[in-house]
Amino acid sequence: MCITMQQLFPILEFDHTPVALIEPSRVIKPIDIPEHCVVCFFQDVINGLLKADQLKVTATLQSEIGWHPVYEMDFAGRRVAVFHPGVGAPLAAGMLEEVIALGCRKFVACGGSGVLDREIAVGHILVPGSAVRDEGTSYHYLPPSREVEATPHAVAAIERVLTKNQCNYIVSKTWTTDAIYRETPAKIQLRKSEGCLTVEMEAAAFFAIAQFRKVAFGQILYGGDDISGDEWDSRHWNKHVSVREKLFWLAAEACLEISD
Repeated sequence: MCITMQQLFPILEFDHTPVALIEPSRVIKPIDIPEHCVVCFFQDVINGLLKADQLKVTATLQSEIGWHPVYEMDFAGRRVAVFHPGVGAPLAAGMLEEVIALGCRKFVACGGSGVLDREIAVGHILVPGSAVRDEGTSYHYLPPSREVEATPHAVAAIERVLTKNQCNYIVSKTWTTDAIYRETPAKIQLRKSEGCLTVEMEAAAFFAIAQFRKVAFGQILYGGDDISGDEWDSRHWNKHVSVREKLFWLAAEACLEISD
């Protein structure tokens, strides 16, 4: 390692070298795949689409967890790719890298998030405009900073689609963390003071990779469990099947709305 790169804390040792030893493009060959892609955290929605014969496997990626299918579907007469990125920034980042290497270029993710304001109802739509980088993955793609932004024209596309569909939504800041069991009261208050309304585990990494790889990436979240009070309230956030299905189709529509 170059001595001038060394910092007090390793996570701050960003290397501007654009090419790594293992590049996705060297191990993943591009295929005939849609440029538009929905990153779907809802396995139940994917299972429903498979049961309805609305998805076909276009590629299969692999990790020590097992096989990770990348699907394709027809939406309004246009091709859209779909994949589940796994949970947590490192795995989701690796999956995104490989799907970019396959050929996708415009992404909208749909997922759930914890809320830092109990007034945000379960199922309410939130669009992260930026993310606080309280995870590790993004620091390998961009120099250290407190926040990272989503792709502006992807956020604009999401807003157009939500407005057209008469969906109430909030554009907000999200808190990306690696450690769901270390969301302490002091950390929660700090993030609230910074303007965060949601907490999740991947957005900062997604946004950083999008900037590094020069692709478009936006995200749609829905309000889930509540971490704003003295006790955690799950609010049975992952049981809202209709909300999750609606969010998926909004994400697909928004993804196709992203301009060059």
